[in-house]
Amino acid sequence: MEPQSQDLKTAPFLTLGRFHISEDYGFLLPNPLRELPGHYSPWMEIASRLPQLIESHQLRAQVNEMPLLNCQFLTGYREWRLAHLVLSFITMGYVWQDGETQPKEILPRNLALPFVEVSRNLGLPPILVHSDLVLANWATRNPGGPLEIRNLDTIVSFPGGESLRGFILVTVLVEKAAVPGIKALVQAVNAILQPSPDSLLQALQRLRVSIQDITGALGQMHDCVNPDVFYSVIRIFLSGAFVEEIRGAPSLRTHVLSSGNGQLLTAYNQCVESLAALRTYHLALVTKYLITAASKAKARRTSHLPRPPQALEERGTGGSAVVSFLKSVRDKTLEALLHPSG
Repeated sequence: MEPQSQDLKTAPFLTLGRFHISEDYGFLLPNPLRELPGHYSPWMEIASRLPQLIESHQLRAQVNEMPLLNCQFLTGYREWRLAHLVLSFITMGYVWQDGETQPKEILPRNLALPFVEVSRNLGLPPILVHSDLVLANWATRNPGGPLEIRNLDTIVSFPGGESLRGFILVTVLVEKAAVPGIKALVQAVNAILQPSPDSLLQALQRLRVSIQDITGALGQMHDCVNPDVFYSVIRIFLSGAFVEEIRGAPSLRTHVLSSGNGQLLTAYNQCVESLAALRTYHLALVTKYLITAASKAKARRTSHLPRPPQALEERGTGGSAVVSFLKSVRDKTLEALLHPSG
C-alpha cells in the first residue's frame, strides 16, 4: 500500500487524458471518420445532399421516407461521433427547413429515436453543438498534408457555401492553435502544486504565444467568410469537466502575486494582455460578421437573402446585449492585471 500512496503524492494533479483531450488536437476529434457502415447509408445519403435538400424545401419529405435504423451496428467512439454529427445536422435542417416562421416542432420517430440513443451514448444533448459543427466536422483533403485552410474540408454542411465552410474550418484552426495553450494550463496548475517557479514561468510564456496564435488563426476569417451572406453563428462550447477542474485549481493570479517573483508577474501580465487583445479582436469580428451583416440583410428584405432571425435583430447573438457582454468580459480580463506592490 505504501508505494501506491507515494505514487498518488507524486502524480501530476492534472492530465489531459483524464478528460479525453488529445495531446495533439486538443478538443478537436482526432481524424474524424467520413463514412458510417453501410447499414446507415440512408443517413449519409441525406447528409451529403443537405444544402440542396434544405434550399429546395425537400428535406422533410426525404427524412419522412427514411427507415428507422438500429444503432447496434455503430462500433467505436468515432462512429458514434459521426452519427451524432449527421443526425444533428439533419435535425436542424428538418426543424428550420422553411425558416424561422415555420419551424417543425415534432421530429419523426425515424430521426428522433436514433438521435436520442446516440446522444445518450455519448453524453451529448440531442441538438447541434460545437462538438458536432466544428470538433468532429473536419477532414484533410491530403492526409499527409498540413492542417491549413486549403487542405481542410467539412464533412457535413448547411446552405451557406464557402462562407459557412470557411467559418467552420477557421474555427478548427483556432482550436488547433489553442492546443499548446491547453497544455500550458495543465503545466501551470501542476507547477503551482509542485511548486516549480521555472516550470510556471515556462507555462505562462507558452500560454501567451498560444493566445497570440489563436488571434492569428481567427484573423483568417476575413479571407474565408463573406459578412454579407453569413450572419448567423452557433455558440462555442468547451469541455465542461476540464474547465471546471481548471476553475477549481489553486488561483494562478494569487500564486503569482504572493510569489514576489518579478519574472512570473511580467509573464502573467503578458498573458492577460494577450487575452484581452484576443477578446477585443473577437468583439470586432462579432460586430462585422453578425451585427453589421444582419442589419444589412434586414435592410435588403426584397433581396434574395433570407431575413435575419428576429432574435438576431433584437438580442442574443446579434444584438446590443452580446456587444455589452463581450466588452464586459474584455474589461474584466484587464482587471486581472497585476501591479507590483510598493
